Amino acid sequence: MDVLVLGAGVVGLCAAYALARDGHRVTVLERNPEAAREASYANGGQLSYSYVAPLAGPGVVPNIPGWLLRADSPLRFRPRLDLAQWRWGLAFLAACTAERSEETTRRLLRLSFLSRDLMRRLVAEEGFDFDLVPAGKLVVHSSEASFAAARRLMEFQAGLGSVQEALDAAGCVALEPALRNIAPRLVGGIHTPGEEAADCRRFCLNLSDALRARYGVRFAWGTPVRQLVAQGGRVRAAMTPAGAVEADAFVLAAGAAAPFLVRPLGLRLPLYPLKGYSLSLPIDDEAAAPRVSVTDAARKVVYARVGPVLRVAAMADLVGHDARIDPARLDLLVREARAAFPAAATWERLGPWSGLRPATPTSAPVLGPAPGLPNLMLDVGQGALGFTLAMASGRVVADLLAGRAPPVPLDGFDAASHGIGG
Repeated sequence: MDVLVLGAGVVGLCAAYALARDGHRVTVLERNPEAAREASYANGGQLSYSYVAPLAGPGVVPNIPGWLLRADSPLRFRPRLDLAQWRWGLAFLAACTAERSEETTRRLLRLSFLSRDLMRRLVAEEGFDFDLVPAGKLVVHSSEASFAAARRLMEFQAGLGSVQEALDAAGCVALEPALRNIAPRLVGGIHTPGEEAADCRRFCLNLSDALRARYGVRFAWGTPVRQLVAQGGRVRAAMTPAGAVEADAFVLAAGAAAPFLVRPLGLRLPLYPLKGYSLSLPIDDEAAAPRVSVTDAARKVVYARVGPVLRVAAMADLVGHDARIDPARLDLLVREARAAFPAAATWERLGPWSGLRPATPTSAPVLGPAPGLPNLMLDVGQGALGFTLAMASGRVVADLLAGRAPPVPLDGFDAASHGIGG
């Protein structure tokens, strides 16, 4: 079967990998000159298979007023004359219940554990070097209430297969001595020894090379898709500046641009970009930079070693489709990182980046056929978990396209679960 994958970020490439392994003739269309130029370029670097609880949860709503009023808030909402933004926000608030959060966590854990197994199999079979390190992850807390909620989540996830442990403040510093600068405000943390960190961009570049050289996948770089042409209940072609590209099936993995491509087909995807920021700091003092991946729950900042740099990532700005770096937000991230690990870098080279992470209100991706268009597979909405969930998402899409039962239940992921229709 000829399959056209739209998008060469980590999600699209993992779908292409699963499809090519199944024996399909795969072509990838990408508007950028190479893979991983947008949301996959400099993300947080964490493969957080046990930390997939949705952003929407019962503990979020009380914090929203304060977050919206603070200049240093981890979440920023800039109201726009944009119906999609308001629709997404209302759906997000509706998802902030304990019942929905727990059910989404169950579903995402199944998907993430599958992704973990598939990623480890890929590493063993393909031999990629993308700075993958089984560093483990430590989420540190600065309030008793936050730490208590984290322990409850840990106990809930233990019944679903997560292996984690709660540490007091001294235990956190013993595990990661580089935390000594913020130790006075810590009350404890949750350690997940099986988590990993890696360079998502290097992974994508390795994967795109292997897809071309070993699996015969064709890439059309610098080729934006202007329109999808449908006829007779099927998508027939993708229109590009070079003309129509026809195929038997299509996989939509275009990230934040995906809603614009399917809207003319009568489909409304519940996606909105959450703008995130990162720094890539060349490590100056090995002992002063964390070796364990660290998430500061109070500040909503993540730290991970990605090869020779310390990747620092944070923030979720609902400000539309503007990926430009906001200097004020970047300054905030620099201040947080410098306060946490002051001797880790010289602070002369920051490697700043910002990107748009396509998220659904529930944090569950949209996977499977589009309503009324069975040969258009949706593989979008992974949000901040794109690197974590990409391998499993691609496997689900490939299995569905082949007529096989997916390896995880589609409840919560398929179009119907997301209210997608004409």
